[in-house]
Amino acid sequence: MTMPTPLCPYRMQVHHIHQETPDVWTLSLINHDVYPYKAGQYALVSIRNSDETLRAYTISSTPGLSPFVTLTVRRIEDGAGSGWLTQEVKVGDYLWLSEGQGEFTCEQLDTERYLLMAAGCGVTPIMSMRRWLAKHRPQADVQVIYNVRSPEDVIFVDEWRHYPVTLVAENNAAHGFIAGRLTRELLAAVPDIASRTVMTCGPAPYMDLVEKEVKALGVTEFYQEKFFTPVAAPAESGLKFTTLKPMREFYAPAGTTLLAALESNSVPVNAACRAGVCGSCKTKVTSGEYTVSSTMTLTEAEIASGYVLACSCHPQSDLVLA
Repeated sequence: MTMPTPLCPYRMQVHHIHQETPDVWTLSLINHDVYPYKAGQYALVSIRNSDETLRAYTISSTPGLSPFVTLTVRRIEDGAGSGWLTQEVKVGDYLWLSEGQGEFTCEQLDTERYLLMAAGCGVTPIMSMRRWLAKHRPQADVQVIYNVRSPEDVIFVDEWRHYPVTLVAENNAAHGFIAGRLTRELLAAVPDIASRTVMTCGPAPYMDLVEKEVKALGVTEFYQEKFFTPVAAPAESGLKFTTLKPMREFYAPAGTTLLAALESNSVPVNAACRAGVCGSCKTKVTSGEYTVSSTMTLTEAEIASGYVLACSCHPQSDLVLA
């Protein structure tokens, strides 16, 4: 059986599936080869084993510690990737993955004091790194704050009993939970917060809040994983974009990427890694000025004829798209 895409060369078999919360499942995969990844990284998954649809999911297992490679996936309504992985894939099926990708990992950091912060499904890389730190930096002082909607939404609920963690529930806070949302008072109670390396993952508004609050408290070492893609509201002015098929005009502010402009105007675009690596957001620009930060997977001929990776294309003027 040939791989669906050169970007996803690792074939893995589903060994078991565990439901974490009402809308989150962990798929445990058997990998028969050496699989290169670091705690906190994500992988591209070939959806329905096709080369057309790739999606990025955090690898929630920890290299060297977990017997399986695991993906922990929240089912999103009408989500092409999450719907298939959580509702259709079954034990014995095969998935194709890329190697581990992304810079959100603690392995290269030379620090002994951490504050790991997660909201919702953003806990997947945080747990991967928490296990890694317990094994490889047992002397490290690691604090964790995990925000959820309600106590039943805690992912890895049994595993958290092994680690110190502050659980915050917005609704129905039970024993062992702080009620409400993240506050500066909660952060200020973390011992020596200013000297800690803060790593956070979750929805964009949550990460923006974390960054603002911890920096106000003196934190200088701050890292975040973009887990959900923030989609801005459509703009009324700025750079003008015109699509030819179908004919349509829309706007986006200067400084945006082409991918953000397309997504904020609900223009269909396939995007997986969002880092200029996978090539799934390839788009043709027929006129206009732009710069690019990545051309990986594009051939010289494609570049010459105006193809760009939308996530890595930075429009400098109005653009016309094929």
